[in-house]
Amino acid sequence: MRFFQAAIVFFIIGASASCTKNSVTGRNQFLLIPQAEILSLSRQQYATFLSQNRVVKGTRDAQKVETIGRKIAQAITVYYQQQGNTSIARDYAWEFNLVNDNAVNAWCMPGGKVVVYTGLLPVTQNDDALAAVMGHEIAHAIAEHGNERMTQGMVKEAGGAALSVMLSTKPEATRNLFMSAYGAGSAVGILLPFSRKQELEADRFGLIFSALAGYNPDAAIEFWQRMSKASGGNTVPELLSTHPSDETRIAKIRIYAEEAKKYVVAR
Repeated sequence: MRFFQAAIVFFIIGASASCTKNSVTGRNQFLLIPQAEILSLSRQQYATFLSQNRVVKGTRDAQKVETIGRKIAQAITVYYQQQGNTSIARDYAWEFNLVNDNAVNAWCMPGGKVVVYTGLLPVTQNDDALAAVMGHEIAHAIAEHGNERMTQGMVKEAGGAALSVMLSTKPEATRNLFMSAYGAGSAVGILLPFSRKQELEADRFGLIFSALAGYNPDAAIEFWQRMSKASGGNTVPELLSTHPSDETRIAKIRIYAEEAKKYVVAR
């Protein structure tokens, strides 16, 4: 009964106060989890993930991930400071790690906690494409897409209970939900995919962020063409998927790349 009452109280408070306008995308979002709690859990889960996986250090590829990530992070900070928006990534303590894993994947948790899998590098093939992918993942975090998905999962799982309540009553399920919300869910057997809207927002702003760091946004087109080819064309039809199809994504990315080109600066 106590858990049920706490869930109802938190849900009522959250519903009245947590629909906010995202300062990057301009879209209204329903977010139940305070930023401080998200950042705290992010630090814990990121450290746990790194301790349980093979982190690559001291190699050319590891340095490449670090360099590209730092350039994108700095570009984001400078760009929004120039707009007078100092809240973007204000509480971020950026970390960029390459993990030895054949999965073609990368992700970014709140607070700038980034992981790139070694299996992604043969597909990106060059710095510009890797920057596009890292920009995309960082854009998910900057646009608070993970908080949106985490909120949706918490509403479904426990009626919108506070994160602290869920951590005390269902700690493993809550941590798994968090990892899934930020794209690392394959390791814990949960799939909580980004929506079409979130994916396309991340494509658009990710290309702007990578272009601000001096990388060629056209590389994203070639990257997704390689991804499509690697899948053998056996993609799930768009209407049956929560992700845009390869064809739709590439068409949209062509438009976003042209927009991003005005932000390209010399490296």
